[in-house]
Amino acid sequence: MGRTSAPVTPAPSEIGRRVALVANPSADLYGSDRMVLEAVRGLRQDGWDVVVAATQDGPLKAEMLALGAQWQLCRAPVVRKSNLRPGGLVQLAAEVVRGLPSMVRTLRRVRPDVLYVNTVTIPLWLLVAKVLGVPSVVHVHEAESSVPRVARVGLALPTRLATRVICNSETSRAVTASSGGPTARMVVVRNGVAGPDHVEAPRLQPDGVRLVFVGRLSPRKGVDVAVLAAAALLRRGIDARLEVVGDVFPGYEWYHEELVELIRREALGDHVSLVGFASDVWPHLRAADVVLVPSRSEESFGNSVVEAALSARPVVVSDHTGLREAASTLRAAVRVAVDDPDAVAAAVEGLLSRWEQTREDALRDADVAAREYAPARYREAVCGVLVAAAATR
Repeated sequence: MGRTSAPVTPAPSEIGRRVALVANPSADLYGSDRMVLEAVRGLRQDGWDVVVAATQDGPLKAEMLALGAQWQLCRAPVVRKSNLRPGGLVQLAAEVVRGLPSMVRTLRRVRPDVLYVNTVTIPLWLLVAKVLGVPSVVHVHEAESSVPRVARVGLALPTRLATRVICNSETSRAVTASSGGPTARMVVVRNGVAGPDHVEAPRLQPDGVRLVFVGRLSPRKGVDVAVLAAAALLRRGIDARLEVVGDVFPGYEWYHEELVELIRREALGDHVSLVGFASDVWPHLRAADVVLVPSRSEESFGNSVVEAALSARPVVVSDHTGLREAASTLRAAVRVAVDDPDAVAAAVEGLLSRWEQTREDALRDADVAAREYAPARYREAVCGVLVAAAATR
């Protein structure tokens, strides 16, 4: 796992250039992965050399290499919810023992001006950087206020080792601060989301309704709620078609099987399609009339909500945490109770009943989202924090 995919960037003292080591817990292209990609884009545009350390290869690798970053496999322990239980702590301790030497070697070899740690799920990087005297920035994408306090504190306390802390929303800032995070060193940088090449207006008059869900397939994302909402719409006499775009984490294959069984049990084989992961979500959003974001669990931010707005598509979204924050300025966003397929169906039916106004609101939202979540703004803000952290060395 310690092998490099490309020659590691020379140390800054050797070539007089700034070097950032970017640590990411995965190699996927979901929310936080896309945000770290934008951050690296900003660093490269600003003249930085970048080495990305990840635990595995995946679709993110090709995107990083295309930006001119280098890619290194590094065995860093990733904290999962299961690790915050007694048995899981033993497993995590074993992963720390196995991963620590690789992390130390990577930091010593790269000798970065700053370490950028994406998410709080790889906290050991912050400790290693502290011991080796490397300035660090951790980017918080988590805001799970309902988990036991000991777990929240366990994830937040390592952020105190960081030179600076970026939170992706007021929601994540509040949760991190209340759990022991370093309030004085925290700054909110809302996600930057690149929109589609062009915006297509919603259909003039839908015959039935085309629904889409985009994201990880997991119980917390509420994909089964979206499936049951499609069934509820059919019972209301509305010809609903749902496209599910995304895949499961390794180890969550059981949930995919449950979705397949739910679709079979509800006789939705002709109405629900599981299309798998797509690196380009815009064609799927353009083909839809309404986007569903029925997450059960807390979300620090709502990238899927913003993507719906950028596509000029109305969205039905769970009314909580960062999803509420992301939807707060959108006219074509309807917030509904959590874990309530009938409420989702009623919201979709309401959007259809006033479709002319819905189309107008969705087109207005596309303009608002393009301004509020401009990637250039995001890149500039994140790079500014990294530069400030590097200057403390």
